Amino acid sequence: MANSEENYSLTGRWALVTGAGRRIGAAIVEGLHTAGANVVVHYFQSAEAADALVEKLNSLRAESALAVQGDLRKSATLPTLLENIAKKTGRLDILVNNASSFYATPLGSVTEDHWDDLLGSNLKAPLFLCQAALPYLRESQGVIINIVDVHSQRPLAKHPVYGAAKAGLAMLTRSLAKDLAPAIRVNGVSPGAILWPESGMPEHIQKNIVSKTALKRAGKPEDIAAAVLFLVRDAPYVTGQILAVDGGRSTGW
Repeated sequence: MANSEENYSLTGRWALVTGAGRRIGAAIVEGLHTAGANVVVHYFQSAEAADALVEKLNSLRAESALAVQGDLRKSATLPTLLENIAKKTGRLDILVNNASSFYATPLGSVTEDHWDDLLGSNLKAPLFLCQAALPYLRESQGVIINIVDVHSQRPLAKHPVYGAAKAGLAMLTRSLAKDLAPAIRVNGVSPGAILWPESGMPEHIQKNIVSKTALKRAGKPEDIAAAVLFLVRDAPYVTGQILAVDGGRSTGW
């Protein structure tokens, strides 16, 4: 997808975005769709939101979106998931690994279930989904984008398991870029303060985080979508890179 002038157009291309029914995933889907791509909206539990998003996109461009459900932590199911998608779309050009679990795991309270869930969704699933997608992405000379986190580089207090998982995803991104070149480009996007946790965050903590950014404001899901689109469509000579979209917060780390 990155090797010729014609590939700058996303028209007719198919993108699979995981965890895409809501929040950042939905913004990525809308950004790619607006740029001309057809989209597969993966969800785990957000069926209503995913179906509503697909209905909206198909009203804008007929048969340009579909929804699929799956627990990506169940690695044995992923080849069949990709086969079923390919039967409906005929191809796969873009894979965006966005699905993620996020919650605190203070030391002294960490369980094996926490480990399996956070590593499963943030590291294991992207690896095995990439592996299942390889035949289709090699054929299309496609692109993989992993949604990492600025805390893959700097620890977030009380989140040691999540941080370790995202740090692993950052290394996986670089490793895949090396191993899958030249046929497939692999890059990452690391969000900073984009959306606050759905479980809530005290306002004083939010203000403290924003104060540490160079731009002195939080970002928007559309900022992540724009970065994904750039790496997919506008950066054909970029692979193995992780782009921080954090308002300059990491400049002080």
